[in-house]
Amino acid sequence: MSKVIVYSTSWCAFCNTEKQWLEKLGVEFDSKNIEEDENANKELLDKIGGNFQGVPVTDIDGEIILGFDRPKLEAALKAKGLVS
Repeated sequence: MSKVIVYSTSWCAFCNTEKQWLEKLGVEFDSKNIEEDENANKELLDKIGGNFQGVPVTDIDGEIILGFDRPKLEAALKAKGLVS
């Protein structure tokens, strides 16, 4: 099973919208708040090479997608067999 992680903040409207969208699709994911969880913040910075540009950042089984880019997210979810 592929792993999906959404890195977000509590105040980010796009983050909340993306998480609701994933729930509606039936995709299981871990949500990590980078403001409240120092380890999640470090983990995210490691994955994106320290070049932070904003949230949400989604890790779909190793594929990093910046922002709530629905077409890219859908393509990655389909490629990993998480949605049909």
